[in-house]
Amino acid sequence: MSAASMAAQPAAWGAVNVHGNPVEPGTKSKFAAISERGFEASYLNMPVYVARGAMPGPTLCVTAAIHGDETNSVEVARRVFAGIDVANLKGMLYMLPMVNADGFRNRKRELTDGRDLNRSFPGNENGSVASLIAHFVFTDLAARCDALIDLHTGSNLRSNYPQIRVDLENAASRELAVSFGVGMILGGEGPDGSLRGEMVKAGVPAIIYEAGGPLLFQEEEVVRGAQGVRNVMHTLGMAHVTGYEPASPEIFEKTRWVRVARGHGGFFFPELAMGAIVQKGSRMGYVVDPVTDEEYAVISPSDGRIIGMTLPQPVLSGGPLFHLGVQ
Repeated sequence: MSAASMAAQPAAWGAVNVHGNPVEPGTKSKFAAISERGFEASYLNMPVYVARGAMPGPTLCVTAAIHGDETNSVEVARRVFAGIDVANLKGMLYMLPMVNADGFRNRKRELTDGRDLNRSFPGNENGSVASLIAHFVFTDLAARCDALIDLHTGSNLRSNYPQIRVDLENAASRELAVSFGVGMILGGEGPDGSLRGEMVKAGVPAIIYEAGGPLLFQEEEVVRGAQGVRNVMHTLGMAHVTGYEPASPEIFEKTRWVRVARGHGGFFFPELAMGAIVQKGSRMGYVVDPVTDEEYAVISPSDGRIIGMTLPQPVLSGGPLFHLGVQ
């Protein structure tokens, strides 16, 4: 579905019922996804933000904190929602800004049951906590969204250069990625069980925005992410962004990880910054064995750009160090 077809909506435009909560045109609301009280509800529940424009238009959905340690993503969503002028909004902005709310509160990537939620979609209404949440989120979004932006950061003490991940073979998703206008674009269908992948299979264009590291707010990345969401809204005809210009982003169809060589574990120290362009044979950093004081250089195996890296820390054989975008 193209941006143009998404913007073409029926003339009827009234209140919408969201999980038992009526949201009138020209209003914004925040509420809990589950209104019932109970022991298990606190592990399954999440906030819902809805901005219903005064005028008809498409529904853009935004999700954040599918991984509970991806703090930047929550602030990107909050900041975009706070800045919405519903009187001039066309369509509806529907947000799940803290999908893994329990993980976010406890500063943990995984859910309470130890599972990775972004490998659990489309879920199962009779499964584990991960399956229950995945089923609720997928069913809700697949029925409601004309397009989806899923916000992420690096996890597990890794950081990412601003990037959009998208299935380049899906024309509508690719259009979303380009219109985001922030960072580079990485091609790929995404892992099995990811929200992005399952939404595309259901016919909903979807992209992921990745930027920064876990467990902290990084203002620069938050500003970029919020601007990207607004750019998409501009492209879909939902809201006007003054001075918006179509982007010509750098696109990488392939990526590769540079890992710790066998027997070269120790303390890792990068020597190049995120986003740096490297050539095959370039020195990117080093690992030093704290027992022997032997130093091992980390050498780029190909030309490319650093799109992600492990933060300085102890590392072991096979561990990821640098993520390269390869032309």
